[in-house]
Amino acid sequence: MGLRNMVKKIFRRDSTATPHSENESSQPIQPNLKQNIQKIRDVTGYSKDIAVREFPLGKDGAIHLAVLYTEGLADSKAVNEYLMKNLMIEVRNTEISSIGAFGKDVIGLLKDYALSIGSVREEREYEKILDALLSGDTLVLVDGYEEALVVSLRGWEDRGVQEPSAQTVIRGPRQGFSETLRTNTALIRRKIRDPKLWVEDRQVGRITKTDVALMYIKGIANEKVIEETRIRLDRIDIDGILESGYIEELIQDETYTPFPTVYHTERPDTVAAALLEGRVAILVDGTPFVLIVPALFGQFYQAAEDYYQRADIGTLLRILRYFSFFIALLAPSLYIAITTFHQEMLPTQLLISLAAQREGVPFPAFVEAVMMEVTFEILREAGVRMPRAVGQAVSIVGALVIGQAAVEAGIVSAAMVIVVSITAISSFVLPAFNMAISVRILRFFLMILAASFGLYGITIGLIALVLHLCSLRSFGVPYMTPFAPAIMEDQKDMILRVPWWGMFSRPRLLSQKNIVREGSPPTPKPKPRKQKN
Repeated sequence: MGLRNMVKKIFRRDSTATPHSENESSQPIQPNLKQNIQKIRDVTGYSKDIAVREFPLGKDGAIHLAVLYTEGLADSKAVNEYLMKNLMIEVRNTEISSIGAFGKDVIGLLKDYALSIGSVREEREYEKILDALLSGDTLVLVDGYEEALVVSLRGWEDRGVQEPSAQTVIRGPRQGFSETLRTNTALIRRKIRDPKLWVEDRQVGRITKTDVALMYIKGIANEKVIEETRIRLDRIDIDGILESGYIEELIQDETYTPFPTVYHTERPDTVAAALLEGRVAILVDGTPFVLIVPALFGQFYQAAEDYYQRADIGTLLRILRYFSFFIALLAPSLYIAITTFHQEMLPTQLLISLAAQREGVPFPAFVEAVMMEVTFEILREAGVRMPRAVGQAVSIVGALVIGQAAVEAGIVSAAMVIVVSITAISSFVLPAFNMAISVRILRFFLMILAASFGLYGITIGLIALVLHLCSLRSFGVPYMTPFAPAIMEDQKDMILRVPWWGMFSRPRLLSQKNIVREGSPPTPKPKPRKQKN
């Protein structure tokens, strides 16, 4: 607790600093059209992308109005076709006065009879209309009225729905999220066509005002988890949110842990499956990665493809991932411990072979392992940052050339190159990239323990690791569920993947009310009798 308090004290906000002051935009709209336009221009700094068009309304032209929109964010074609055309041509021969027609004022007349757009609302504050204007909506200001019409005509460019690049599958949907919030919610709606799929919108970030959507299935998701998610999102007080990683770091349960407690994905089918289990999804505008809470340890070893293959194939692949996890975590440290302290555990022929390989190596096994691991991490990071056309080739060729040259130069042994290569390949088997990074971090700590105390150090490290995992929680749910606490009903979809007719209940700690996911298992059909000749 002393280290945590020290860190909090260092990074504590200065209480004497002036907070983000309320600007002049949080004022009511004035009835003078010229003043309103000037106010908007002053606040936006006369930005050239803010389009303003003023013109008289109706046959007599006694009333003036203005249409404002942000070029690039609003659909200019829709503004001209459905807004400007109606106001400048269709309403030209209409007698409009300050009272208007049908006993309505001009604002009500335009809203109910002139604007052929689905979403139109009234706003009375500068802050709200500025937020709408900079979000892609179109404003209609009328001279003599203290309210504005906000017309939803957003139409910015996006890259559309493409195949996910980070989570590919052999069998399954090829759709991935994009950077547009409403496109992402629509992709989930296509998977779950139920009115109980609720979406709550909010804005996070004092300056960026990033749109954030909270999605869950009412009646299936745990109400305590939903309320906790709302509280953590509303508690965020920061200038800007540019990616969902900001939200993830600000709402996670534990900061001082290498393990992720929030799951992220760019696949709509993965989000839909999580919602059906009782989890909550957090969508952030401007990023294709959606956050899912609560996130459990076993969830990071599950892939969407496990549920599209047969149960036996999915189980085999999942066991292979857990086995790869232990290889990526323990292979270098076990090699260091056995070759340094426990040579008697090796067969005689293997021990002689390793001794012959290490005869000209000037460094101990720990230094060898650290050198090769750091080199491979550098190559992997370089391959990610380099252009895609040459990055993969450079990383592969670099690893082969450096490994072969290091062995021939007598700096490292050939066995160490094999161990590091198997370790690196095993880390790529994990479906979740953030969990693979956690394993890469912990690998170095276990290597230090192995070089210091041998297998005893590795045992101590594993015990501390298990205790740390059991102490973690994700939005109130134990991180190691259903291993600890042990829930036998939920073991059907953790290491093993039973057939779909056997997964008739949802995870217990995620959905406390509606836990039944399907009816009774189907009865087997009777075998046809053989006809006697």
